[in-house]
Amino acid sequence: MDAASRPAVVIDNGTGYTKMGFAGNVEPCFIIPTVVAVNESFLNQSRASSKGNWLVQHSAGVMADLDFFIGDEALSRSRSSGTYNLSYPIQHGQVANWDAMEKFWQQCIFNYLRCDPEDHYFLLTESPLTAPENREYTGEIMFETFNVPGLYIAVQPVLALAAGYTTSRCEMTGVIVDVGDGGTHVVPVADGYVIGSSMKSIPISGKDVTLFIQQLLRERGEHIPPEDSFDVARKVKEMHCYTCSDIVKEYNKYDKEPSKYIKHFTGVKPKTGAPYSCDIGYERFLGPEIFFNPEIYSDEFTTPLPSVVDKCIQSAPIDTRRALYKNIVLSGGSTMFKDFNRRLQRDLKKIVDTRSLASNARHGADIKSQPVEVNVVSHPIQRFAVWFGGSVLASTSEFYEACHTKAEYEEYGASICRTNPIFKGMY
Repeated sequence: MDAASRPAVVIDNGTGYTKMGFAGNVEPCFIIPTVVAVNESFLNQSRASSKGNWLVQHSAGVMADLDFFIGDEALSRSRSSGTYNLSYPIQHGQVANWDAMEKFWQQCIFNYLRCDPEDHYFLLTESPLTAPENREYTGEIMFETFNVPGLYIAVQPVLALAAGYTTSRCEMTGVIVDVGDGGTHVVPVADGYVIGSSMKSIPISGKDVTLFIQQLLRERGEHIPPEDSFDVARKVKEMHCYTCSDIVKEYNKYDKEPSKYIKHFTGVKPKTGAPYSCDIGYERFLGPEIFFNPEIYSDEFTTPLPSVVDKCIQSAPIDTRRALYKNIVLSGGSTMFKDFNRRLQRDLKKIVDTRSLASNARHGADIKSQPVEVNVVSHPIQRFAVWFGGSVLASTSEFYEACHTKAEYEEYGASICRTNPIFKGMY
């Protein structure tokens, strides 16, 4: 059976979570934290006992290579045992540790998806700011280690745009606001091509929301075990946070009826097993607020997300701007806060309307500019929009023609992975 007749494997590696599954599915088969736990006790024991014996050190290294876990299992092993060290292979959207990344892919393919990599084409994703050398490393690992028949490396925002369409025709012109765990990118795309010169990146992401909530809980003196505080803050973010329309009104609501709005969180201390509880108050709306009023969190970066989106579109070619305002697509788990899309659309519309009024006042009654339609597209699958877009694209016949094959890799080398053609058969 030819590999092209089997569904392609789609793996979207994010800083916080990895989504993986097979092309043609609506949802990924697995969503797991992008983390690897390696047992380094073998190496430490060998250094103490071998005293220069190369064979003992080598066998210990082999054992350390075999004894590792990924995802939720890695996190639980590191908590329950002190012998496992956690490694986060992706930092701020870029692969920082290639050995850990190779281990991670190995477990994804063989333990989770349970498929033979030689029988499937692969679609992997990358951040829009990835260096071409990183694509070469990815190609080398996939073709040399896993012997895949074909590989396509797609830019995450383009896939998110493909997932965000709401009509039968896929609109490949729009702005993707991708807020992940490790980075926030605002990427304009025209006809499937990223307008690289207009792309914006901001240093506030989902992890910063977690850190801010952790800081607020600590400052208020909630009794949370220090080793558990980050995990509690992350759970609070995912379960209780929402976007408010007015921060002052929200404070007044909480002060008038605390029993209605304050939530309670209960947990168990990981070492002693003793239960503990804490109150969740203003953190519920202050966490996501850092995207709209970043000065409450950081002195260094104070530009709100709506202004960044506006600057991104204003720096794009003038003939694409109306289409870009009309199709602003949200992507990433940190855009899932309740009413996030409404707040972004409202604030962005204010900026655009203020500019239009100023322009009309300047030019008088002779020239009236047409109102600009601002539309922020929110959809139920925006948490894994990148993966779903990859699933859609890898289901088309053009995907297999666009992939780099093993034969091409052997003939030309890893440099073929530097560019991946845009294929337009699906829109």
